[in-house]
Amino acid sequence: MYITLIAAVAAVGGLLFGFDTGVIAGAMLFIVPEFHLGPAEQGLVVSAVTFGALFGALIGGTSSDAIGRRWTNIAAGLSFVAGSIFSALAPDVEVLIASRVLIGLAIGLTSVAAPMYIAELSPPRNRGKLVSLFQLAITIGILLSYVVDRALAPDHAWRWMLGLAFVPGALLVIGMIAMPESPRWLLKTGAEKAARHALSLVRSPDEIDAEVRAIHDDLEQNQPAAWSELLMPGLRPALLVGVGLAVLQQVTGINTIIYYAPQIFQKAGLNSATTALAATAGIGVVNVLSTLIAIWLVDRVGRKPLLLAGLVGMTLSLAALGVAQGFGSTFDVDQQLVGPVTVGFVGLYIVCFAFSLGPVVWLMISEIFPNRARARAAGISTAANWTANFLVSLSFPVLQAMLGPSLWFLYAAMGVAAFIFVVGWVPETKGKSLEDISRQWRTATATNLVGQQPAK
Repeated sequence: MYITLIAAVAAVGGLLFGFDTGVIAGAMLFIVPEFHLGPAEQGLVVSAVTFGALFGALIGGTSSDAIGRRWTNIAAGLSFVAGSIFSALAPDVEVLIASRVLIGLAIGLTSVAAPMYIAELSPPRNRGKLVSLFQLAITIGILLSYVVDRALAPDHAWRWMLGLAFVPGALLVIGMIAMPESPRWLLKTGAEKAARHALSLVRSPDEIDAEVRAIHDDLEQNQPAAWSELLMPGLRPALLVGVGLAVLQQVTGINTIIYYAPQIFQKAGLNSATTALAATAGIGVVNVLSTLIAIWLVDRVGRKPLLLAGLVGMTLSLAALGVAQGFGSTFDVDQQLVGPVTVGFVGLYIVCFAFSLGPVVWLMISEIFPNRARARAAGISTAANWTANFLVSLSFPVLQAMLGPSLWFLYAAMGVAAFIFVVGWVPETKGKSLEDISRQWRTATATNLVGQQPAK
């Protein structure tokens, strides 16, 4: 189907997202000694991407409204290309940090525009599967970055590790140029003829009129004119869910593992850089395969059951990781045992994240907001995600030095908080059109929506 091709092309932004966030894990093993970085400077290099992504997300909401979802993704691709080149050529840590901020800007743009673009073109019956391709692409990008890191590690070629993102960045630009614009953005700007043409590429002829009428109705019912109006009663509950899920995705610790896995494994006893990177690549394979579970189930069992099941597994894995590493540290257990146990619990955590918080958060951010407010609200939610990502990744080296294995219990506690939030506040959206979801938020109060599925 053509819609699958559209989703796959847009998801290249996710591949870049994953590659550029994952590749730093291996590159840092060689950047640290070359630039003589301390813990705080390491945190800055790693978290520079998330700092840029915060602003990219905010800009992405505005630009998606101003120039469209398609052109925002093209702009992201161009930023990826420039940032990759500059980071590969960086003569010092200052230029490296600035280059990674530019890459972060691109990630922020695509993390808003790509899932929203896919959601707005997808039919309700398989929207979950298609938007989840973005998360699958993220995991493939992370795995690809680990493979590249492992291949280039013997030569300490960190510049090539960072610079190779140029290739998929260029592919994103070229691919998106050939894609149609979102019909919902086109209708919002008054281009009904173009919107009908875009819909004709992904819908049967007898579906187009009804969908155009539903979109017009939604646009007429939701007309926020300013950022402040996102807090009005009809939008506030949805924004609470979007921001809450975005933050909880990060504070449960995922990017401490994505960014710092090789160092975590080295501390656990896998001493050589190549061995630690090989274990990290194995975790990347698990991440990809587990995301396929979400793609298979998200339109069958729904969003909320996947979130709850994943959070249980993540929380237990984090607690077990803290116990295992704490036991090994306290009782001087043979590191040949602690290393494999650490890899095992990290792998279980990744499995649970990859079929729950990983794809479902991006999916729900792209679908729970009404058409007229979607870009701005998705931008705010995504910016909240990157703010939490920045704080977690920046603080991890320092917190690990202060707390040691006990740090994993802190992330486990965040998993408990996330479970409570999902049970109490997150609705089910499986099988509903974007306009039906919007109508539900308009007509239901926050009180009677809590924990309920949308009316059939």
